Amino acid sequence: MNETQHAMPTQDLDQPLTLGSRTLNSRLIVGTGKYENYPIMQTALDACGAEVITVAVRRERLIDADGKSLLDFIDTDRYTILPNTAGCFNADDAIRVSRLGREILEQMDNPGKNWVKLEVLGDKKTLLPDPQGTLEATRELVADGFEVLCYTSDDPIMAAKIKEAGATSVMPAGSPIGSGQGVLNPNNIRIILELLKDGDPDYPVILDAGVGAASDVVEAMQLGADGVLLNTGIAHAQDPVRMAHAMKHAVLAGRLSYLSGRIPKRLYATASSPWSGVISYIPGE
Repeated sequence: MNETQHAMPTQDLDQPLTLGSRTLNSRLIVGTGKYENYPIMQTALDACGAEVITVAVRRERLIDADGKSLLDFIDTDRYTILPNTAGCFNADDAIRVSRLGREILEQMDNPGKNWVKLEVLGDKKTLLPDPQGTLEATRELVADGFEVLCYTSDDPIMAAKIKEAGATSVMPAGSPIGSGQGVLNPNNIRIILELLKDGDPDYPVILDAGVGAASDVVEAMQLGADGVLLNTGIAHAQDPVRMAHAMKHAVLAGRLSYLSGRIPKRLYATASSPWSGVISYIPGE
């Protein structure tokens, strides 16, 4: 049997990701903002292999300075659009924007019409979430029939409260939005995963925000995250399309590494070959 025959198709190595009513083969979700132009965005979206892309639905984010619509550059037959509430600083605005996004996607007949990536921010400098506003908006949107994918900090208690409020997925930040600092507090991410998956192992936890390089994605997936959502790490890379390819492979590598079970870390070396049975050879004998 040759090497090709030994290789297993990727789909046989893992199960698809279930997010509410949707099943996804790619565990990478990407944004559409901050690109130099729409053609680069199109190519990067294709390169990263994502099936879901997130779009801010406020009008000023959908139409550029030349009057071109972002949606004209997105193949809505190929991608599920995940509307997000970026730029909302209170629950009322986030709820209003979520409903606006649903109306837009209903007109497009896109399957993401009852989805929302919820962000209720506390201030413009840190872009950290407002805990009270986030919980309020989550409860209201869940009651209104939305599947809420909720951005939050890496606070485990807050993450648990968001799940209790009915969120389809909790999405803790690795580090501040757009910072490129990676996963600053892996222990908190581990605790969040433990809390949210205790008795509910299939509950999806997606790392959201702060990714700067493929190594950050690998780390998040090796911690046990079910997926990663990112934007700036690709859009502001010196070569966004190459970085999109890198992020695609990083999600896969990190996920398979997690599923494989890493070896324990040891203080001292462990020989790859056993010492017993080694035949000593003395020159001249």
